[in-house]
Amino acid sequence: MADKTTEVRLNFMAALENVQTMDELEKIRVEYIGKKGYVTELLKEMKNLSNEEKKTFGQAVNVLKNEVNDKIAEKREELKQKEIELENSRMPEFDISTPANLERGSYHPITLVQRQCEEIFRSMGFAVEDYSEIVTDYECFEALNIPKDHPARDMQDTYYLDNGQLLKSHTSAAQNAIYKKYKDALVNEGKPIKAIFPGRCFRNEATDACHENTFFQMEGVMVDKDISISNLIFFMKTMLSEVFQKDIKVRLRPGFFPFVEPGFELDISCLICGGEGCPSCKHSGWLELCPCGMIHPEVLKAGGIDPDEYTGFAFGLGLTRLAMMKYGVKDIRDLNSGSLKTLSQFTDDK
Repeated sequence: MADKTTEVRLNFMAALENVQTMDELEKIRVEYIGKKGYVTELLKEMKNLSNEEKKTFGQAVNVLKNEVNDKIAEKREELKQKEIELENSRMPEFDISTPANLERGSYHPITLVQRQCEEIFRSMGFAVEDYSEIVTDYECFEALNIPKDHPARDMQDTYYLDNGQLLKSHTSAAQNAIYKKYKDALVNEGKPIKAIFPGRCFRNEATDACHENTFFQMEGVMVDKDISISNLIFFMKTMLSEVFQKDIKVRLRPGFFPFVEPGFELDISCLICGGEGCPSCKHSGWLELCPCGMIHPEVLKAGGIDPDEYTGFAFGLGLTRLAMMKYGVKDIRDLNSGSLKTLSQFTDDK
């Protein structure tokens, strides 16, 4: 029986030597260690052996099987390396001494506005946080005082995934996690919660000059003792004045958002038409920029914060619309166009 294992080993090594492709290697693998392979067939012959012979022969076949597996794995890595080398050999040569074309690209207008806002809020003591684009129903709605089947959900036509999660429809989805992260420092050390968290949001919108199904927001919250609407207005006006480098005309009007009470819409006078009315501002002269308000007590409770002792404000700054105002983009769809020619004209920053 030992002669049979030796014969199979020699035949295998000879066949492996001639393998040139992954397909050929797979055929060899099936031929020798597949369900009807040579090594597998050797094991079937053990039924005719004595107990002592079965033990010896079985060990020899197992050694052979392991050897075949190892050799196939080595050959697979060898073929992979050859494929990489072949692919590299086909790549064109680059002259590294050729000067780079430094005029090819520019930062996206939204990136520039986001970085500017982050720097402004950092200077006012806010932490900059990041958050996932895929969130749970609890994060996006329930933790924000929007229970299941509540009609307020109709305000946001949401993209749901097969696993029950969803693409976040507003940056407010991060609020609960932010409160839980910083609540100990608030309660034990008296440090106010001051954080912003920019990100991309998704809604099944009917697109037009001022609506897109993918857009960018920057959520901001501040929680401490005796926080009021005056604090909210101060931070918003300071931020806008820094972004536009001039005093910006704003207005607050009542707005309903389940996670704030009272809630407001902060609008700015349209900088594209000078407040006269255009498609970008729906011919109203005003552009909705920042839903905001005082954080609802139930939202603070969900984040582990006592609403009888602490208050706070929250805002959802529209970075996409802010970029439109700053760079004079008349159609919001231009910002998702992917056109370098279109996007690079709004900034000299390369």
